[in-house]
Amino acid sequence: MFKGSLTALITPFRDGKIDEQAFQSLVDWQIKEGSHGLVPVGTTGESPTLSHVEHRRVVELCIEAAAGRVPVIAGTGSNSTAEAVSLTQHAKQAGADGALVVMPYYNKPTPEGQYQHFKAINDAVDLPVIIYNIPGRSVVNRSVETMARLAELPNIVGVKDATADLTRPSLTRMTIGNDFCQLSGEDGTILGFLAHGGHGCISVTANVAPKLCAAFHEAWMRGDAAGALAIHDKLMPLHHALFVETSPGPVKYAATLLGLCGPELRLPMVEVTDATKQRVRQAMEEVGLLAAEGGAWRATS
Repeated sequence: MFKGSLTALITPFRDGKIDEQAFQSLVDWQIKEGSHGLVPVGTTGESPTLSHVEHRRVVELCIEAAAGRVPVIAGTGSNSTAEAVSLTQHAKQAGADGALVVMPYYNKPTPEGQYQHFKAINDAVDLPVIIYNIPGRSVVNRSVETMARLAELPNIVGVKDATADLTRPSLTRMTIGNDFCQLSGEDGTILGFLAHGGHGCISVTANVAPKLCAAFHEAWMRGDAAGALAIHDKLMPLHHALFVETSPGPVKYAATLLGLCGPELRLPMVEVTDATKQRVRQAMEEVGLLAAEGGAWRATS
């Protein structure tokens, strides 16, 4: 259903408000650069700091700018089941192609609580749901057994796996089947994830290197493993640099270097350190996204 390079979009801000023009320009640029799908208001989009009104607005802006050219999977997760249901209902009404629903964070639900949370969303909204499993942020980890139980529900179609555990895609595929959509949430491990049966990646790096990220997946899909490996190796310094500090700090700084948006973040996210800035700039230069001229930096395209 969903495959390839799907960008976990940043949310540009200006003077404390969403920079709607910059965001829609980013969406259009992503599509023109070859991204296979877009994911607004996930963690990379600073969703925890958005009001419900802002959250819904970003989803609407993304769908409007995408204009049906690529799938839009709207982030609709919450640690409140009622809130997740409401956000997913809005995504459906707005015209999203799917919903990305994070594991309930902070509450630490049991496997039965996890099941009932996602079942409530499944029962309330007829929209494909991707489970977002990221124990590093949500504390709880979705077992393959609970995933298989949820996969029996009609609207639970896949998982975004950000565990970096490369046994997971194989175990999930062997338990649930090849048709269950498996998307990596870790740019640095995506080649191995695909080799174990994954279908794509919800990518942070694609915010600033969409063409390369798309080319990597297209090489893999046409069976060019050597070509995919070459692009993967080229991107690896950037994958690593963008997580030197908590995301989306580094990637938002990288986006400012390309003129995609301003540097503004919302508390508790703060500007990255000078050391991180230097590392991000160097990685972008190494990948070919930036060039140094006369002590200044410029985008290469």
